[in-house]
Amino acid sequence: MNFASNIFNSHSKQDGDFFLGVTRILGFKPKDLEIFKKAFLHRSANKKDKNGNPMNYERLEFLGDAMLGTIISRYLYNEVPNGDEGYLTKMRSKIVSRDHLNELGKDFNLIKFVESRIPKTHFGDNIHGNVFEALVGAIYLDRGYNYCEKFIHNRVIGPYVDIEQLEGKVISYKSLVIEWCQKQKKTFNYNVYEDTGNDSLKHFAVKLSIGNNVVAKARATSKKKAEERASKRAYFALQDKMKKI
Repeated sequence: MNFASNIFNSHSKQDGDFFLGVTRILGFKPKDLEIFKKAFLHRSANKKDKNGNPMNYERLEFLGDAMLGTIISRYLYNEVPNGDEGYLTKMRSKIVSRDHLNELGKDFNLIKFVESRIPKTHFGDNIHGNVFEALVGAIYLDRGYNYCEKFIHNRVIGPYVDIEQLEGKVISYKSLVIEWCQKQKKTFNYNVYEDTGNDSLKHFAVKLSIGNNVVAKARATSKKKAEERASKRAYFALQDKMKKI
């Protein structure tokens, strides 16, 4: 009798479905399913271990973040022998950016495994990247560094990482706008205010002014997102000038 059959016989069908789903994502079988269950446990579930410690994916997220950084750093070090420290740091930041990790989490549809008391429709985008990092942390605890590296190479670097494309990828439009304004000795201001509108979720709106002119407006569910969205619009409105920085 194989391992998958044992899972079905010794655990509930739900455990069996979870085991098979995780195995498909990983490309190999997990040894300790409980570690992987914790990787999808949201703090709202309010669960504790036998010692009374809170159980959720956040500690695994911390561990996975470190493993991703280490493995991606090693990949870039070997792949780009002429890259200096600044270049390698910038490229690593692009690969492990929050937006990229959120995309990975969505592509793997990790949210379907999340156990929570909050409706999944109420989660922001970052839940996808957070759970992906927790999954990486679970792999490390369950199988060790080599399996963790294998997973990241097969499921992240191989299908998603293109050095040439990443070199031209912008990870922060706000940084570009600020850098351009400083070089051009132009004043700038992000005027952010709460904007509930007709939405059930609280939104923030932002007006980005450069000099005496409002060059872009945007709204989002957080101040940071609203500022970045307005900055992106400003960048494309002024891109001919900004590309010269």
